[in-house]
Amino acid sequence: MGIRIIKTALAAIAAIYTAVYLGLEPPLGAGILAILGVEVTRMKGLKSAFVRFVASVLGLFFASLIFTLFGFRIWAVAVFILITFPVLSRFQLKDGIVTSSVIVFHLFNRAEVTTDIIVNEIMLLFAGLGWATIVNIIYMPKDEHQLSSYRSSIEQSFGVIFQEMAFTLRNPTHVWNGGEILEAYNAIEEGAQRSVRNRENRLWGQGHYWSSYFEMRRQQLESVQQMLVELAFVYQKFPQAAMIANLLEELSSDVKSDVYEGAVEGRLNELSQLFKAMELPKTREEFEVRASLLMLIRELERYLSIAKRLKKRKVMLSELQP
Repeated sequence: MGIRIIKTALAAIAAIYTAVYLGLEPPLGAGILAILGVEVTRMKGLKSAFVRFVASVLGLFFASLIFTLFGFRIWAVAVFILITFPVLSRFQLKDGIVTSSVIVFHLFNRAEVTTDIIVNEIMLLFAGLGWATIVNIIYMPKDEHQLSSYRSSIEQSFGVIFQEMAFTLRNPTHVWNGGEILEAYNAIEEGAQRSVRNRENRLWGQGHYWSSYFEMRRQQLESVQQMLVELAFVYQKFPQAAMIANLLEELSSDVKSDVYEGAVEGRLNELSQLFKAMELPKTREEFEVRASLLMLIRELERYLSIAKRLKKRKVMLSELQP
């Protein structure tokens, strides 16, 4: 927020001085337009400037017609609002309504419609929105450090989750409060929001890695939560549980890998084939536990398929980056 205030102040001052230099009236109007045009991301700033400029030109056109027909009366302003605002909203230009109103009120204050006044208002738009756009493009705060911090937090939480799941498989009486699930969820959601801003600050198509990363972790967390549901039904020790625990411990280390290597997937496939070759359960309790372990394996497969799909995508994107 502090950076945005500084940017707004610089854009407003530059716009006002530009208006004074060009002899535009009122010069403070350019400052108001600059304040309205400063945004939080580069892409949003460009879109905002375009929408505000188009909306203001259309508003100026409608206002010129209305004031010429009905005169510069206060009720004519109401007519302008009733006609123009729905049109701007209809054409997805509602974000430019305030900017358009500033320009139209300048025209109303002049109490006449001339070519010089129209040119003056358009130049005010160029001065105000132009400087806002320049300031938006020149500097935006970097999010890479914060995004990397979210990533580290998520991967640490995932590692602990898999370790705790392994402990539970070896010892069903093990108690874990599950706090890392909430920590991972919060970091994923906050990181996903910040990744959107990071992408919008890149004008040439870069920055998609972080969006893909947090989407991958969001899907994987859903899979992990389903694993925990199945884990709750494992209330006895079985050899199969210990085998899966070994796999989860390996996964707790691999979770930080940038690329999908497939080693855990290979071991999981071998484990699935081994389970199929084992004798059938002899008791109801064994059947229930082994059924839950089988569902846990299926969910692990889904978790790995998500990583396989999106981590490969990450590699392709990184190759495209200069």
